[in-house]
Amino acid sequence: MTSDWPLWEVFVRSRRGVSHTHAGSLHAPDAEMALRNARDLYTRRNEGVSLWVVPSAAVTASSPDEKDPFFEPAADKPYRHPTFYEVPEGVKNL
Repeated sequence: MTSDWPLWEVFVRSRRGVSHTHAGSLHAPDAEMALRNARDLYTRRNEGVSLWVVPSAAVTASSPDEKDPFFEPAADKPYRHPTFYEVPEGVKNL
């Protein structure tokens, strides 16, 4: 029965040069079937050039309830943002 199959998270890259984004989830018995089902479900109209399937059990995420204390250490490091640097004239992309 499909409810006994593990849950897989599906990530799709819509075109070369952009990041994969989470597209959804599906149940499948193994990685190969998950990949095939993800292709059929999430890229029917040529929406993607690459797929990743990851077992949901392998994903570890931060809790939205702990957002402030979890990300607080990054707030005291403003030098990590490029606001202190001037972009030279003629430079289009950094």
